[in-house]
Amino acid sequence: MKELKFFKKTDIIVILIIATVGLAALAGYRLIAREKPAVAEIYYYSDLIASINLNEGEERAFSIPQKPNVILHQYPDGSICFEESDCPDKVCIHTGKISMVGQSAACLPNGIIVKIVPAGERDPDDPDIVVGWHDAAMDR
Repeated sequence: MKELKFFKKTDIIVILIIATVGLAALAGYRLIAREKPAVAEIYYYSDLIASINLNEGEERAFSIPQKPNVILHQYPDGSICFEESDCPDKVCIHTGKISMVGQSAACLPNGIIVKIVPAGERDPDDPDIVVGWHDAAMDR
């Protein structure tokens, strides 16, 4: 009876090549994304509330007027995170720090989204992020 092999030597070589190319692409993206100056855009539902320059080396905790119980924290290393929230599941807090272009964090029960975008590339005619339907009467 012939013994079955799950992997051949060539299979392992192909897997290693694919893994190496993937890791190299990820490392390249991280290097390119880190070099770009970044801005954190804070949205309350679909309205852009604030744009915060993350390359200033400033540290502060703040909230937005619409939801004072949700506290964001900006760090000197150019990252931002949800520090406190009155939402039931706290997924936003567990997301941790974000700093690279393309990353985002959200507190969906409170309708707040933080999105990291390249600095200076925002056109006023660009659409804001669309979260979903929002009834202004719910905020009263």
